Amino acid sequence: ITKEYAFEIFKEVADRFAKRVDVLVTSNINQNQFNSLVSFAYNVGTGNFASSTLLKKVNKNTSDLTIKNEFLRWNKAGGKVINGLTNRRNEEANIYFS
Repeated sequence: ITKEYAFEIFKEVADRFAKRVDVLVTSNINQNQFNSLVSFAYNVGTGNFASSTLLKKVNKNTSDLTIKNEFLRWNKAGGKVINGLTNRRNEEANIYFS
């Protein structure tokens, strides 16, 4: 497929995740926080995001510093820590708190 078509497909998928995050997050968050949560939900799935402690903490207190730890809990595949997932979760947490 072309780059343009691939981008259109990605935008449609990303928009679906953004809409779901928008529904699930009931607190007032800024654009960076929203972007990091959409990235997170895209990677772990909206079902996992919906039932996560991360979401509960965001909805309770968007400035809670333990939210970073909640991102970092999602760095495993098959029960094994994956460096790439650790890097991704750190980046999402950094964006959330920037």
